[in-house]
Amino acid sequence: MPEILRRIGPPPRERGSLAGANCPDIFELTDGNFLVIGTEMTADLDGELPADAARADYERIVVISRETLIRAKADIPDA
Repeated sequence: MPEILRRIGPPPRERGSLAGANCPDIFELTDGNFLVIGTEMTADLDGELPADAARADYERIVVISRETLIRAKADIPDA
């Protein structure tokens, strides 16, 4: 089972989430994968996926804010 290695980008408090009500986040795992905390939007967006995109039954569509990803960009490894 992989473990959380590090946060990618600044913590939610630095992005204005003072009450903990809106806390999208990105973490790098020890196996090289990434964990994303966001809003589960599978039911709303599944039918909007392009024809060349697919989602397995065990996968979910998760939305994070633009700010979360842009501010994490500097911490995302190139390889």
